[in-house]
Formats: sequence, structure tokens, C-alpha cells
Amino acid sequence: MLDFGMDLEAHPKPGVPLAARSDLSAPATTLTREQRVRLFRTIYAARRIDDKEITGKRQNKVFFQINGVGHEAIQAAAAMCFRPGHDWFFFYYRDRALAYGLGYSTKEMFLGSVGSVDDPASGGRQMPSHWGHQGLNIFTTSSPTGSQFLQAVGAAEAVLRAEQGGLQEVLGTAADQVALVTTGDGTCSQGEFWEAISNAVNLKVPVVFLVEDNGYAISTPSEVQYPGANIAALLQGYAAHGLLILDEVDGCDPLASYEAMKAAADHARARKGPALVRAKVIRPYSHSLSDDEQLYKSKTQRETEARRDPVTTYANQLVAWGDLSPEQLQMLKEEVQAEIDAAWDEAEAAPRPEPGSFYQHLYSEEVDPTSAAFDTEQAAGDQATGAKTMLDLINTTLKHEMARDPRILLFGEDVADASREEILGEVKGKGGVFKTTHGLQKQFGAHRVFNTPLAEATIIGRAIGLAARGFKPVVEIQFFDYIWPAMQQLRDELATIRWRSNGAFKAPVVVRVPIAGYLMGGATYHSQCGESTFTHLPGLRVICPSNALDAAGLLRTAIRCDDPVLFLEPKHLYRQTHNKGNDPGPDFMIPFGKARVAREGADLSVITFGNTVHRAVQAAREAEKEGLSVEIIDLRSLNPYDWAAIERTVKKTHRVIVAHEDTLSWGYGAEIAARIADELFFHLDAPVRRVAAKDTWVAYYPALEDEILPQPKDFLEAYRKLAAV
Repeated sequence: MLDFGMDLEAHPKPGVPLAARSDLSAPATTLTREQRVRLFRTIYAARRIDDKEITGKRQNKVFFQINGVGHEAIQAAAAMCFRPGHDWFFFYYRDRALAYGLGYSTKEMFLGSVGSVDDPASGGRQMPSHWGHQGLNIFTTSSPTGSQFLQAVGAAEAVLRAEQGGLQEVLGTAADQVALVTTGDGTCSQGEFWEAISNAVNLKVPVVFLVEDNGYAISTPSEVQYPGANIAALLQGYAAHGLLILDEVDGCDPLASYEAMKAAADHARARKGPALVRAKVIRPYSHSLSDDEQLYKSKTQRETEARRDPVTTYANQLVAWGDLSPEQLQMLKEEVQAEIDAAWDEAEAAPRPEPGSFYQHLYSEEVDPTSAAFDTEQAAGDQATGAKTMLDLINTTLKHEMARDPRILLFGEDVADASREEILGEVKGKGGVFKTTHGLQKQFGAHRVFNTPLAEATIIGRAIGLAARGFKPVVEIQFFDYIWPAMQQLRDELATIRWRSNGAFKAPVVVRVPIAGYLMGGATYHSQCGESTFTHLPGLRVICPSNALDAAGLLRTAIRCDDPVLFLEPKHLYRQTHNKGNDPGPDFMIPFGKARVAREGADLSVITFGNTVHRAVQAAREAEKEGLSVEIIDLRSLNPYDWAAIERTVKKTHRVIVAHEDTLSWGYGAEIAARIADELFFHLDAPVRRVAAKDTWVAYYPALEDEILPQPKDFLEAYRKLAAV
């Protein structure tokens, strides 16, 4: 075993010292001989790990393989410029050498290859090369290209917010922490890349963007991705605002790569703003084993790339400089191969995930928002005559919770009183388009309540990064109709983080969203429902209150629980008088998965939520005049939902209607109806009926809107028909 005199904390190797060499051959670099050899070891080890994994794939011992070949030099250099366990890392799938250089062991990589439960990235839940390591601060990597950028900005932003709030010790942040986010060149076409650059520059956060430009996104060359095939050139306008841009870095030259990455890291660490490095690398292997680059790369192209391969060129340089003799180089390679072979054998013998373990870490296993610990509903105080609207109590609850927990950050579009703080004394303040956040910035400061750009993915992506660092973001998407630009961050990221990392990471973000119609003039883009899209996402809690008191209790539970929560607020109900309540106090909570009996009845049951609760009640009052007793169950919590309450009411009345405001087909109620038919069939005296909107969009003209959305008369007609069966 060789010891090249290097600081190999992650890969210590006992042995003999380097042989002497002539100083006449010294390269122009600040790196010592030991550091230069260490660079090669990381480069070579990463290559051979890829090769071993490819062999495993061909032997059907590995089930997917994607390589980082040709990117190793810039990555090995980057690893020397950042501090594992101190800085934060947001990778993409080619970053094997970077992960290895930071201390990700060969065995740990192979545990991911074979899908072992001991895999630190995912416990066998994600493909190999989806890096994640809690001890090294390598945040869980996902497959969607570009979703990591905004999260990295949020993680870097946490350093600023912690300083502003005096929370450095509480959250474990430090002034010299930096976030590194990596990407290929093709991913720079994604809109979230541009959002992240803009946010990073605006906020002046300590984040480094590393673009590993191999010229291709699978088979599509860079010139098809954006003008000029050089993303750094297109970003020059940001340089005047604090973005350090290091372009045309030879990413196959470890020494040039080191100098560039060190300059970028130093810039960010000195809090001068973000930096971007564009490193020109190669991809001598195909994109993955399911790809064949010979179908779209010429022989000349492939030969040219091969001549830049750092595994060959840098090894020759080390020998030429006298850093290694040919014999030492060979011994190093043999040592690396022995490490790889031993690690592979250990990984092959490692345990695999247990059958039935797939539900573990879907939600927090330490904090259960469905438990009795979150049930203080009996302590609501006097609610006989409510004086506060739903909007009032949402605002009050946010104030109580922000006063209780300094980690809460509230942000979104127009949620602040005024972004220009100097005029706060002159103006009343905006506080949201519906005023739900009014006065919060004035009370808690602009470092805790602030506006974001008009970009929904930005809101959720930054929230994920902040939550990963220990903050509790409570964010607002201004209208449910405009939530879709954030869908990748919500579906592919927020809902999956805890599960896909096997519990290593979490992002307990609360996303408040005004939803639904009955607005008179809201039309197609301010009246939309679609809750079933999100209740279909494992790992995401979905809540929808119908009155002021429930909004207060459920919002507090959402904030205090440890899971991501989509908190749907029917905006038609914000200022109604029929659903008012009184402030129940700063510790009032309603557990998730607990329904409310909105009206007792004996002849038939209605299971509903949100806007349609009151309409069902109105119809029930009319039905009572006809001798028909209707029980109404307000679910309040859509995921999880209260199956026990549904079961009780069905067994009580034997007739049931499931109602929701969204379109009839494919709606949330279909799942409830199907389960009732499946599990409670013999308790039914009639088929399960549904009441919902017409299968079309919500119209602007009020009479047309009324015709489209379910009204009390629709409920009354359904009651009569069901009772007659």
C-alpha cells in the first residue's frame, strides 16, 4: 500500500513515502505534489468504480448504470475546494468523482449499485448515482434535471436568514458556509436554472454553480439548447450585479480546474456573491448503458475526446513531472483496484431492503399529526357566536406561530406589507392579495416575511433548501390556478425527499394556497380546483378547512408537524359570515385525519369538504322540511382522511353521497366512493351517489358559473333521488 504523503481523511492509506523528483519539472500550480497525486487518485478511482458498476450491470447484479466518465478532473478539483459536512452540496447524477473526493466511500457507492438497505443515499430506493449523504451534507439527489438549483439557493439563503434572525447556533450555520450545485450543460435550458441564477444574484447568497459542459444532453448538442452553445456567455449581464463567471475552464485539466474552483469557492465564501464555473469536459462513454453514442457522434469526435481523457493525460503528466514513477503509478492503480474489488464484495453481501418496508419514512415517524398530541379541539373556548372570519383567524394563527417559533419564514408573491422597508411607516401594507398575511412583516421583520419574484417554482424550491437547513418555511402560492409552474418542485421533490433518502433528509414546508370558485367573475384562471392531483402524491399532507375555527386549528397542526403540507384555503370562504369563529388561543390544534360532523342526520349521509360543506347544509335544511334527515361529514383533512368517520356514517344511514367542487370525472370523491362500495357494500341500501361540478371549466358570467358549480339545489335533488331508491 502506498502513502503519497497526502491528506486523505476520507481514504487514509498507510505505506511508504514518495520518491524524490527534480524540481525542474514542477508545474505552474499552487498545489503540492501530494495534492496533485491525490487528484489523480480520485480521478482514477471514480473511473474504475464506474467500470466495475458497468460490469455489475452486465452481470444483472446492478439494475441501472449511468456514468461520470470524462467529468472526473473538474469534480476531483472541486472536492478539494469545499468542506464536506460544513458546506452543502446539490449534485446531479454524473458527480461520482466529486462525491468520492468529499469522502463518499467506494463501498457506499456500491451499496447504491446493488440496492442495499445500507445505501446512504436511499436505502435501495433510488437508482445508483443519485447521491445523498447526511454526514457529508450531500443533499438527496433526484432524477429531474434542474430541480436542484433553487434548492441550493435556498440552502445558501439559510446562512443569510440565520444571521439576520440570530439563529446561527440554533441551526448550525456559519458565515463561511457555501453551497455547491452542479449540472450538465443541457440542464441549463431549464427555466429553474435561470430562476436560480436570478435569485442567487439578487440575494447575494454564497452559492457556486458548476456547469460540467460535455457538449451534449444525451444526443442533443449544446447549440440546440441555447444560442452560441455557451451558457456562461449568455449570463454576462449578471456579472455587473455580482455573479463571478469563470468560463472556458479546461475541465479535463485537474490543475486548471482547481484554480477555477478555488477562485469560485473563495468568492462565495468571502460573501461577495454567487459564482459560476463553466468547465469543458468530455463524455467518452455513452450517456448511460441504454444509450449508444456512436449513433450521433462521429468517429473523429470520439477520437478527439479520447485524447483529452484525464485518466491518461494526467497520469502521463504526473510521471513527466516526477510526481510519480511509472512503478508508483502502477502501484497506485493496483491499490485503487484492490479497494474497489474489496468494496464490491462487501456490497454484494450487504442486506437488501426488507419486504414490506416501503412505507417507512413516507412521513415523519417521530411527529404524528394524526395523534392525540395534536388534538386540543375540546379547548376551543366559546364559539357560540363567532366574530372572526376565516381570513382573520388564519392571520392570527400565523402571528401566534411566528411569535412561538423564530425559525418560521413566510414568503411568496405579495405577502409582505412592502418590500421597500423605508416606506413601511407611510403605507398600510399589502399583506397578500387577500390580506391573510397583513401586518406580519411589520411585526416580525423583513428577514422573516418577504416577497419573492413572480415565479412559483422559486417559492417552493427555495423553501425546500431553507427547510433542509432547519428553517420552517410557510409559503404562499397566490392562486391554486397558478401552482403548476411549481409542480416539479412539489411532486418530484417536496413529496419524495424523506422517502427517497430513506429518512436522511426532510423538508417540512407548509404551502398555503387559496383555491376554488364561487367568486362571481373568477372565471377559468381564478376558480380552479384540482386537489385530487395532490392527494395522489404519497408523502404530502393535504388539508382543506371550511370554517374559521378549523382553519386555525389545522394550520397550527400543519406548522407544528414535520411533514410537507399543502394547505388549501377556499378563498370564497375567507370573509363569509356563516363560518366565523373566535380565536381559540395559541395552542389550539386539530389533528389531521379527523373529520367533523357538520350536521347530524339519520336518513342519508353527505361526505364533502371546503366550499360544498355549506351548500350541502343549506340543502339539508330544505330537505328537513320534506321529512328527510341528512347527516353531513366535513372531511377537513384530505390526505389523510377519516375513514372511521365515513364508516360510522355509512353504517348509520346506509345511503351516502360523496361531493366535491371539482369536476365530477376523476375527482377526489371518486376514491371515497370506490372504497365505500368496496368495503361497505353490504351496509348500503342504495348505490353511492356523487355531486360535483360539470366536466368543464368555470365560466366568467355569474349565471353560467352557478350552473357549472354544484349548488344547494343540486344537493337537494340528489337527496331526493337517493332517498327514493
